[in-house]
Amino acid sequence: MLTGTYSENELKARLLPLESYHPYPTVADRPAWKQLPEKVKAAHLEQAEPLTGYDWPSLPATLFLEYSRTGNRDHYEEAYFNRRIALCKLALAECIEDRGRFLDDIINGVWTICEESGWAIPAHNRIHPANIRAIPPGQPALPEFSRPVIDLFACETGALLAWVRYLLQPRLDAVSPLISERIVHEVKTRILQPYFEHDGFWWMGFEAVANHHVNNWNPWCNSNCLAAFLLLEPDPEKRVKAVSRILQSLDSFLEPYPADGGCDEGATYWQRAAGSLFDCLETLYGASAGKINFFGLPVVAEMGRYIYRVHIKDNYFVNFADGSPKVEIIASRVYRYGQRIADPQLISLGLAAFHASANPFLTASHTLQHRLLNLQLYPEMAAQPAQPRYSQDSWLENIEVMTARAYPDRAEGFFVAVKGGHNFESHNHNDVGSFLVYFDGQPVLIDVGVGNYTAKTFSPDRYTIWTMQSAFHNLPLVNGVQQKDGREFHGTGVAYHQSTGEASLSLDIAGAYPPEAGIA
Repeated sequence: MLTGTYSENELKARLLPLESYHPYPTVADRPAWKQLPEKVKAAHLEQAEPLTGYDWPSLPATLFLEYSRTGNRDHYEEAYFNRRIALCKLALAECIEDRGRFLDDIINGVWTICEESGWAIPAHNRIHPANIRAIPPGQPALPEFSRPVIDLFACETGALLAWVRYLLQPRLDAVSPLISERIVHEVKTRILQPYFEHDGFWWMGFEAVANHHVNNWNPWCNSNCLAAFLLLEPDPEKRVKAVSRILQSLDSFLEPYPADGGCDEGATYWQRAAGSLFDCLETLYGASAGKINFFGLPVVAEMGRYIYRVHIKDNYFVNFADGSPKVEIIASRVYRYGQRIADPQLISLGLAAFHASANPFLTASHTLQHRLLNLQLYPEMAAQPAQPRYSQDSWLENIEVMTARAYPDRAEGFFVAVKGGHNFESHNHNDVGSFLVYFDGQPVLIDVGVGNYTAKTFSPDRYTIWTMQSAFHNLPLVNGVQQKDGREFHGTGVAYHQSTGEASLSLDIAGAYPPEAGIA
């Protein structure tokens, strides 16, 4: 779908060389930073000022081992992400102010992250069996610095460091050129080289991996790898090869994707599925001055529209699967997505989220690229009023999700969402036939969602967790038996009906239950 649009020669002709790639202002572009509204600058400085003299959280080996020993993910991840969030805030503040006040802390942050033994979080440390030496069952796993694992957050880390270098290289080099050189070395060693050397990371989609089907990991990882390649790789041939390989990988995500854009991972993960795909396509659009443009693909447009089709009101969204009922969408990204596919309703959702935010000059994302987009679009979005628009009815046939509300383009009255599908979806809950009801934008009958992730969440023990079980959704318990996990457990006879005064979905959910339920 993507690789068939442009040949490598066409990509080479369209892709800007590194020296011409200037997606956002750097610290040296003083007029661009000075013209930001004062309240925008003040908000970013206020975030960064408590981080001067920051005591960077420690990540000892025993904290990494805690996941293997107890199943707890939170303790390591809190310290790990706090490091990255701090670096992001400090980098933007230095760009805004350019007085050197935050520079030493930025250098410490870069050095601290570069000295980590591994950038993958403990829960993802074994995602590539072909790349990690066999570890005896039950033995705790530490990161192997000689065999880098490319997971979601290793990719994010590589992109973060690449953006910090892009924004601040003159100031970093004035202290020591070794800082920028260290960034290049670490990102190439841990991300860019392994990306070319290994086909077996399951999220790439190049090789079939048992019990894994390509999901949001694919565009999420690829969006950050793409940014790192384009910001760090000077060789034109290698830049084209990297883009071509990333497009190949993205095709494995896009080609099986439902034509109606339905995201079986739900609204929360839409931000990392369609949202991260948008990041990839937008990056390529910018890196080619608009000459590499995939936004005309029908499925790309439908994927964008999904998020307003499952929007209830304000920050409430339909939360089937591992979703939260409240989603802080990245307003500037949704707005720009709407612009690229020329969809007024998606634009209006971005504007509504922007104006509903207490701090619209910031963003719900800690990704530096998203924060830069937010700063770029802030004046344009602030100048437009919020005019929320709502879909009255939607039917996503491929994932069998219906949404309907009482009135067109109004959030008042009843809203209902119903799902069919099967019990082997990405981030699956055993919930075939479950439903939600809201009234005047407030929850009445709910899906409880998911608790904090632990070692059990993505393991063979997933369905021992109560939030994953059908009995804790709006579904019947039959002879004491719940629905079963697996693609073969699904509804039948699915029938959607919509007319001027009615929307309905009916299905037989008997097939979602195992034989011992005794359903005749």
